[in-house]
Amino acid sequence: MKLTDAVIKKVILKALKSEDYHAEILSLINTNFMEYAIDFFGRVAQAKLRNDTIGTDWHKKEFFTNPSLSSKEMIINSGLNRKTVDNSFGSSSRKVVLEVIPEYYDTLRSSIHDLAINNQDIDITLTIKFRGVSVDLNITESLIVINTLAVKRAELRGGAWSTTGKSVEKYLMLTLCYLFEVPPQHYDLRGLTSENREVDFFIISENGERHFCEVKLMGKGNPESADAVIARDSAIFIADSLSDANKVQLSRRRVYWVELRSPEGYRKFYDVLLNLSIPAEPFDSSLDEALERIFGIIFE
Repeated sequence: MKLTDAVIKKVILKALKSEDYHAEILSLINTNFMEYAIDFFGRVAQAKLRNDTIGTDWHKKEFFTNPSLSSKEMIINSGLNRKTVDNSFGSSSRKVVLEVIPEYYDTLRSSIHDLAINNQDIDITLTIKFRGVSVDLNITESLIVINTLAVKRAELRGGAWSTTGKSVEKYLMLTLCYLFEVPPQHYDLRGLTSENREVDFFIISENGERHFCEVKLMGKGNPESADAVIARDSAIFIADSLSDANKVQLSRRRVYWVELRSPEGYRKFYDVLLNLSIPAEPFDSSLDEALERIFGIIFE
């Protein structure tokens, strides 16, 4: 899932204003999921109409053994994700997918069928109307479709938050550097530590010393964030929210931290720059006006 420049700008604006930016990402997830669901329902309806022979396992034929499907599509249709297939079968290659996914589907279908038999007080019929023609799915078929949609939404959700980090964090750092007028020779977009670990951003002191900067737009108390800083031996950590435990841990490690969610939290970055002997100027203007000007430069 790709974030547009407009979404990235909104996330940065809200982050620097100490506001919750999650609604922007959730809206993107919802839009992508609804588009997928509508398309998927259409494909399900067409598939059943093409396979109206009694006793035909049309769902398996169309969604699990169809050679035109990509490996990713077959995995999602089965209610799995690529990582699970890798862990369970040692690979998610095309060959492995074609071998194991149809078998997994048989097990899934059998389990759903047994569940339906044991709960006969409840019946589900999913009706899809496609181009004026109605298609009914029985309880087993309906639950398989619902399971696929649930897995797809989970995939979209995970992908969206991962993409947010990759897409927003460097623009956020650039924005902060422009905001406090850090000369371009005193920051670097990407590089490696002495242990060849990838770092999001470098801040460079007047004496040429490079300080590793980690950015995590994560929730409060996320232990992975502080661990990542320690693993990369970062000097600066910028986060949306930090728990008290995170702050204590980072301070003990002598890592400068900036919590954007605290009131005007971004201003602490200026203090960090001064402490690390990095040329900078204080910011006292309108944030909205400054960001409009900065976005015009970094998103040109």
